[in-house]
Amino acid sequence: MDVKRVKDYIYWLYYQYQLVTCSYVLEPWEQSMFHTITVTVVAMVVYTAYVFVPIHVRLALEFFSQIFGAQPDSAV
Repeated sequence: MDVKRVKDYIYWLYYQYQLVTCSYVLEPWEQSMFHTITVTVVAMVVYTAYVFVPIHVRLALEFFSQIFGAQPDSAV
């Protein structure tokens, strides 16, 4: 892939982000605050999903395996 095409695509994605969030109408200091808060929220959501989703999936699998009659590992 050409570097110019990748650069144009990233610029297009950023432009779409600005259009969807209407952040193009903000002043520069407001844009920086908005982007900082947005990145912080996204980072916290990704971290929370990374830490807690596997635990909940494991617990749900254990719960449903007990309900549907699978024997626990210690009984085998």
